[in-house]
Amino acid sequence: MDFSLTPEQEALQQKARDFSLRELLPVVHKYDDLGITPVHVIKKAYEEGLMNIPIPKKYGGPGYGLLDEAIVTEEMAAAAPGMATTLNGNNLGEEPLIMCDNDALKEEVLTDLIDNFGIICFATSEPNMGSDVAGMICKATKDGDDYILNGKKYWITNAGIAKYASVFANEDPKARHKGIGAFLVRMDKEGVEVGRHIEKMGHRCSNTTALVFKNYRVPKEDIMAPPRKGFYLAMKTFSRTRPIIGAFATGLARSALDYAVHYVKKRRAFGQKLAEFQALQFKLAESFQKVETARLMTYRSCWDGDTGKDPLLWASMTKFYASEIALEVASDALQCFGGYGYTKMMPIEKLFRDAKLYQIYEGTTEIQKMIVSRHVLGEYEPIMPPLEDVPFAPVDEDFEEKLDYWDDIKKSKGAKKAWRCRQCGHIHYGDEPPEECPVCKYPKGAFKEVWSRN
Repeated sequence: MDFSLTPEQEALQQKARDFSLRELLPVVHKYDDLGITPVHVIKKAYEEGLMNIPIPKKYGGPGYGLLDEAIVTEEMAAAAPGMATTLNGNNLGEEPLIMCDNDALKEEVLTDLIDNFGIICFATSEPNMGSDVAGMICKATKDGDDYILNGKKYWITNAGIAKYASVFANEDPKARHKGIGAFLVRMDKEGVEVGRHIEKMGHRCSNTTALVFKNYRVPKEDIMAPPRKGFYLAMKTFSRTRPIIGAFATGLARSALDYAVHYVKKRRAFGQKLAEFQALQFKLAESFQKVETARLMTYRSCWDGDTGKDPLLWASMTKFYASEIALEVASDALQCFGGYGYTKMMPIEKLFRDAKLYQIYEGTTEIQKMIVSRHVLGEYEPIMPPLEDVPFAPVDEDFEEKLDYWDDIKKSKGAKKAWRCRQCGHIHYGDEPPEECPVCKYPKGAFKEVWSRN
């Protein structure tokens, strides 16, 4: 088990960090106030090779894995969460295309995205559904070998600046997930309309719009997954992109912590530096622990994906843990700043606004907990026996001290069997269980043998 980054990953991390501090941090607050996506800045990331991270080398891409993507994303989110969302949104749009079986389409579009600056967005959400992907009603109607799309998509990151879109639509909405297909949409073709940019609380410089399809024709050459196979492709995509939300959240939380550390070391109150107050020391210690834990979980979930394992479980745990701690760390950092933290002159209020989104997009925190709970209650196999089967051996040793509260144990010396009351847990020693439990008064049938002398 080796937790160190490779020299190549360290170089990539430094490259992303330098770019983020040089190009993103100085302009992010201006564009956040304006609610504008600075496409010219995004293009600089493309020119420096910090976009299109997952595109395989066979199509001219860098062929980076999930861990590499997480490293880059953390650095960008630390400087500018909203612009990091725009940059990483391209990776989200590319993933279903990379994983689909349409080789000719992959060759054309992925190569184009490497050779020419362009954005590809990802569209599953709709006005009346978000995390419930199977509930989409945007319609895909078969017409010969083609499909005709009609309906709306909403909350689509980068749709207003995109060249392509990975769109999921349902041939039969009543069939839910069984009717979903995946289609590449070319945004300059007839039949697709882009809505006005949606004003948001945070991530304001990340373009977010609606998409409307009115008899948009998808030729067979642009089908990524036919109906009945699209839902599986969407879930595979989320399994690979949810760990990256952990990287987003880790980067944001790290910045909030950094700003707070700088501030408490210099700010004075009641005759001493804020850093000397134990209450703030504890906040910073807890924040640091949360950031480091979120990063470790992110790396673990990325490792699952990069080594061919199904990353679903760790992706969900990482997504909901990192999303929760990002808001907690940002809140505690703002508290360290006091009233100044609540002003727009300080960067903390923006991070606090931005942090909330991580609990919502790409599957809410509640959805992730449902996924994990299904694993815990279904696939997970406890090592400890059921409570009613927990053994409880009698005491065979002689005790000189008086054991006032252990009469039953003292009486158990030499016993050959132990019986546990399945109602209250009381242990009885003897060849047979008692007629009645002395603690909860349940009858003899409540007892189960849990130990016997060999």
